[in-house]
Amino acid sequence: MQDILEQALSGENLNENELVKLYDLDIFTLGKAADSIRTQKYQKKAFFNLNRHINPSNICADVCKFCAFSAHRKNPNPYEMSLDDILAQATASYNNGAKEVHIVSSHNPNYTYKWYMNVFREVKKALPQIHIKALTAAEVDFLDRKFGKGYKQVLADMLEAGVDSMPGGGAEIFDEGVRAYICKGKVSSTRWLEIHRHWHSLGKMSNATMLFGHVESKVHRINHILRLREAQSPQDKVDSKQGGFNAFIPLLYQRHNNYLDVKEFPSGQEILKTISIARILLSNIPHIKAYWATLGINLAVVAQEFGADDLDGTIEVESIQSAGGAKSKNGFDKDELIFQIKNAGFTPVERDSLYNEIRVYA
Repeated sequence: MQDILEQALSGENLNENELVKLYDLDIFTLGKAADSIRTQKYQKKAFFNLNRHINPSNICADVCKFCAFSAHRKNPNPYEMSLDDILAQATASYNNGAKEVHIVSSHNPNYTYKWYMNVFREVKKALPQIHIKALTAAEVDFLDRKFGKGYKQVLADMLEAGVDSMPGGGAEIFDEGVRAYICKGKVSSTRWLEIHRHWHSLGKMSNATMLFGHVESKVHRINHILRLREAQSPQDKVDSKQGGFNAFIPLLYQRHNNYLDVKEFPSGQEILKTISIARILLSNIPHIKAYWATLGINLAVVAQEFGADDLDGTIEVESIQSAGGAKSKNGFDKDELIFQIKNAGFTPVERDSLYNEIRVYA
């Protein structure tokens, strides 16, 4: 098994069936290797930002079995926000110090194409200094299919309307057999990657996610990670912020209020191994985010010892993961986040959405 680790660290072209053996290594061996890579890149820095999540609606044209956020029998509380609602939330958060608004919604069949673009345009007009991170590739694909624009035109219109970067949602797990079971009808893995590649070609950054801990296998996870590595821009291009994936975010599946009925849940060790393996294999994606909203703050901080270097941010209001049982609904206080990072022996670094350092809390 040690040979597989050494081959992976040296960048040998191993396939998912070979690399899945990394899971058989003990957690300390994997963690030490991942932490060494993380330390070389960032020393003891742990990044976070001041951000606000805004989810305009939970009325969705799709039915994903893992989703607890969209309005359905287990969540019979549909809602739609108006432009004024969104502007009010964004403005209040900006006045409270937020540097980013993260606008991700359901695939709402009632909103018009113009409505989406007008939201971005009006937010940027009202708050020109705020970074707009908006529309997952799944949402872009939905707009393409619903309005016949073509995803390249959707991305061009987003750029013109003021969107600065894209989140990584909608990736779920790339294996099409699993996708057919958990999110049939949603964007394909091939199209998800095409959309991000084109966004990168426009000189813009995005994130990439992987939803794990449900019905996927460990081989599926490795395959997902390898496809992201293959899709990523060369390292020198990423570092110059000229288009590419900023961060990889392993999203832990939340068990409640959905239709998957998963009985076995990954252990803490398996979760940390997944994060370590991602750091080892994704040499050309700069950051690995331990998203506290799905992991919980304690495990997210521990993950900084296992290859992760980021915890996301304050969020303020979190609706998607909390609908599935995560204790993230009210966001996280900045001072408490800084305390948790320091208490774990790391240096908190407030960043902007593109990982430029704003303040180091030494």
